[in-house]
Amino acid sequence: MSSPQREWFEKDYYAVLGVPETAPQKDITKAYRQLARQLHPDANPNDPAAEERFKEVSSAYEVVGDPDKREQYDEVRKMGPVGAGFGGPGGGFAAPGGARFDGADLSDLIGNLFTRGRQGGAGGSQAANTGPRRGTDIEATLTMTFDDAARGATTTVNVVSDVRCPDCFGSGAAVGTAPLVCPDCSGTGAVAEDQGFFSFSSPCPRCGGRGRIIERPCVTCSGLGSVRRPRQVKVRIPQGVRNGQRIRVKGRGGAGANGGPDGDLYVRVQVEAHDRFGRDGDHLLLTVPVTFSEAALGADVSVPTLDGETVRIRVPAGTRSGRTFRVRGKGIATSKSTGDLLVTIEIDVPNEVNDEERAALDALDAARTSPPVRAHLEV
Repeated sequence: MSSPQREWFEKDYYAVLGVPETAPQKDITKAYRQLARQLHPDANPNDPAAEERFKEVSSAYEVVGDPDKREQYDEVRKMGPVGAGFGGPGGGFAAPGGARFDGADLSDLIGNLFTRGRQGGAGGSQAANTGPRRGTDIEATLTMTFDDAARGATTTVNVVSDVRCPDCFGSGAAVGTAPLVCPDCSGTGAVAEDQGFFSFSSPCPRCGGRGRIIERPCVTCSGLGSVRRPRQVKVRIPQGVRNGQRIRVKGRGGAGANGGPDGDLYVRVQVEAHDRFGRDGDHLLLTVPVTFSEAALGADVSVPTLDGETVRIRVPAGTRSGRTFRVRGKGIATSKSTGDLLVTIEIDVPNEVNDEERAALDALDAARTSPPVRAHLEV
C-alpha cells in the first residue's frame, strides 16, 4: 500500500479542514480557501509551522476536495479507526487492543470486506464450495385412507434423490485414492487478485472453487460423490394427520457434500374420503337419517363411530331435520386433544308411499290441531 493511501487511515482530513464529515462539497472548498489564505507562505514568511500546516491543509483538500477521491476515502475510513498508525520500519496497521497487521494482511482485510459486498455474504461464494454443504430437501406424496390418517400408520414412500456414492463414500475419488488439496488456492477455493488499492477474490480456475482436485474420479459417480437412485423411505405418520399436511422426515433427503448433513424429506399426505364420515378439524361429521315418527315422537338412535363401536343418542320429540347432536370424545384423536362426533339428523322422506301409508298420512294430517304449516305465509 502506498504512503498516501496509508495516510487515509492515519489522518482525519475533515478535522484538518475544520468541517464535519457530512459537509457539502462547497463548504469544504470554502474552508480550504480560508485556511489557504491564512497559512500561505507569502502571508507567513519564515514560519515553518505555518508552512507545514499549509501543506497539511493542501493534502487534505487534494483528497476530500475531489468527489471521487472523497468517496474512496470515506469507504476506506469505515474499515479502520481514525488515527490508527502504520508504525515501525516495516510498516503495519495498529488496531485497537494492540493487534497489528502488515501491509499484506491489511490488503487482504480490505479485499475481503469489498469481496463480501459483491458475493452476498462473509467469506464469499467460493468459500462455501469448500466447506460442508447440506443436501437438498425432497418432497413425496402419500395417499392414505381416512381410517389410517385418523389412527396413524407406519408406511413407506418411494423417492428418487441423490444418495452418497456407495463406492467412494462421497469423496468423489476412485477406490483406493483420495482428493488432493488444490496447490493453487491451498484449499480455499478462491484466488485473490490485486487491483491497485483493493484485492478481489475469484473462484480458483484449477479446482473450480472446490478447494480440492480429484486426479482419478470414481467411476460410479464420475467424481460427484453422489449418485441418483430410487429408494424407499420408512415413514411414521402421526395419528390425526390432515389432508394436505406435510410431514418432515429429518435427514432422509438428498445426500450432503463435503461431509455436510443430508437434506430432509417432506411427505405431503392426501387423505381419501370416507363413505360415512366427514371431518371438520378434529371433529367427525356424520349424518343420521330418522323416520318422521322418530323425529315427531322422539327416539333412541344407535350411531356408528370411527373405531367400529356404536353409541346411542336421544332424539327428542319434535326434532327438526338439520339439528346436530354432539358426542364428546368420539372424534379424531391427536397428540394434543381429541375431537367430538357431530351427528346431524336428517328426516327421511320416502320417494313413494303405498295406499296404506297414504291413508295413515292423510289421517295424521286430518287429526292435526296446530296451525297450518304455511300459515305465516298467508296474505
